[in-house]
Amino acid sequence: MKGRTRRTAAALAVLMGVAVLGGCGIRPTQVPVDAGPAPSRVPCEVTGENITPQAQPQGVPVRVYLVCASQLASVDRTAPMPDVKAGDSRLRVAQALLDELEKEPSAPEHEAGFATYVRGPLTLSGARKGDPAGTLRLSRQPEDLPTVALAQIVCTFAESRAAATDGSVLLGGPGDYAPRGYQCSAGTKERPEEAVPTLGALPSAS
Repeated sequence: MKGRTRRTAAALAVLMGVAVLGGCGIRPTQVPVDAGPAPSRVPCEVTGENITPQAQPQGVPVRVYLVCASQLASVDRTAPMPDVKAGDSRLRVAQALLDELEKEPSAPEHEAGFATYVRGPLTLSGARKGDPAGTLRLSRQPEDLPTVALAQIVCTFAESRAAATDGSVLLGGPGDYAPRGYQCSAGTKERPEEAVPTLGALPSAS
């Protein structure tokens, strides 16, 4: 009888211990809890320490927008820039920037978390008859590009000589569609997966 009483008391003690643990917010389980991966610490910045003087290409300093941590962030590069005449400087600069956007990020850029969504081959031509001055026509319709890729192109062009005088980017495609004016807003840089702000179809030049 005494042995049965002791066993009953021991069982009650175990149950009370489980209840206390539950009341303290501690789950009585041996299964490990997966809290998920640690927060990402992508720097989104390429420092000069990662680039040796021997690795720097010859050319002109340019700034392009790549994708890092789901946002657009600028990267300084050196791009080959042939001598251009005053009349076609905007087109040559734009093509050089587009070529840079198509390149895979360098090792330091990749380590910093950068990527590009611009896939080639993409080429540019100048304004056609009737296009507003400053129009650039892509070999693909801008609206057919991935939204993030278009955001990269627009923001890169907007902060260069490829932009129109008001800072917008006038882009058309290979078809007969009228060109559109695109803008690089703060929201575009923060959320490049959303539609790039546009001024709509532009009227033909008189």
